[in-house]
Amino acid sequence: MTCNFSRRQFLVYGSATFATSLLLKACSSNQTQTPTATSGDAGFKIAIALPGVITDQAWNQSGYEGVNLAKQQLNAEVAYVEQVAQADQTEVLTDFARKGYNLVFAHGGQFDAAIEQVAPQFPKTFFVGVNGNLQGENIASLRIDHLQGSYLCGIIGASVTKSNKLAYIAGQEFPATQDELRGFELGAKSVKPNIQIVSTFTGDWNDVAKAKEATLALISADVDVIYQWLDSASAAVLQTASDKNIYAFGNTKDQLDVAPQAVLTSAVKRLDIAISYLAELVKNQQITGQIYKIGLERPDILTLGKFGVAANEKIQQNALQVKQEIIDKKITFENCQDAGKTTRCVKKATA
Repeated sequence: MTCNFSRRQFLVYGSATFATSLLLKACSSNQTQTPTATSGDAGFKIAIALPGVITDQAWNQSGYEGVNLAKQQLNAEVAYVEQVAQADQTEVLTDFARKGYNLVFAHGGQFDAAIEQVAPQFPKTFFVGVNGNLQGENIASLRIDHLQGSYLCGIIGASVTKSNKLAYIAGQEFPATQDELRGFELGAKSVKPNIQIVSTFTGDWNDVAKAKEATLALISADVDVIYQWLDSASAAVLQTASDKNIYAFGNTKDQLDVAPQAVLTSAVKRLDIAISYLAELVKNQQITGQIYKIGLERPDILTLGKFGVAANEKIQQNALQVKQEIIDKKITFENCQDAGKTTRCVKKATA
């Protein structure tokens, strides 16, 4: 069974004294209509809190697909809440734990503070922050190694730019987006050391108007390649790039089809597979309180998408060769100090 609660509906049920009967009634009347829906195993329940909508063709959809993959593979009962505002995060996570969910995914690094507040109160529930930076007795974080994927995109971007000015757009600034920005910068500078990388954070992953405005502002400042990480607003960046005859990168999903003339490739992150993998660890009581970082060594989870027309054969082969060198650990990324900040730097193996 997959239960879909609107934020308002969920919070009302959470505060009612007869919460259990209402919750069951809600599940019965609001279950997702999919051909593969099953009643699930009442002994293992998974929930996910999502900051956006499950139809965004990006981050939130991948999280939703993850718990549904876990439902199929583990015969679990799953539930989700969409469009969880920052102010409601603590209450949504608390209500899932009170209702006996064994595993709660918080889908975004912006949930870290809420997890840190709620998890100690519910030691029988395991919390996983996707893109988080926390670890504890009943807390783990799932981190795709965004830096590895963006490093490859930086190489590609530097190979096609004419203005030597690239940009990164994301919804919020936190460790995962900082990592991705750093990788994009390192990759680009490995090709052109004096290339310029600028960044902007719109403050909203789904606001189409803000995304378009930010894209146009960057283009007016001579940026001709944009790496974006947004949710529902990602298409606005890609389509604006196409309209203005510049290049861009897809993210999370393979987004070449959104703007075929503009998209060079995509940093494809199969969060559905990663989420199901961690869910299996929890069910088998094999999970520990740590940060699980998954990189290019798992091509079923992190890889490059289809290449666009502007990424010629030479550019493709170079990117794929570097990808293999990262997998083979001939190129690694180690903690370092740069401009007074702790970050990651490239280290190449000596012959």
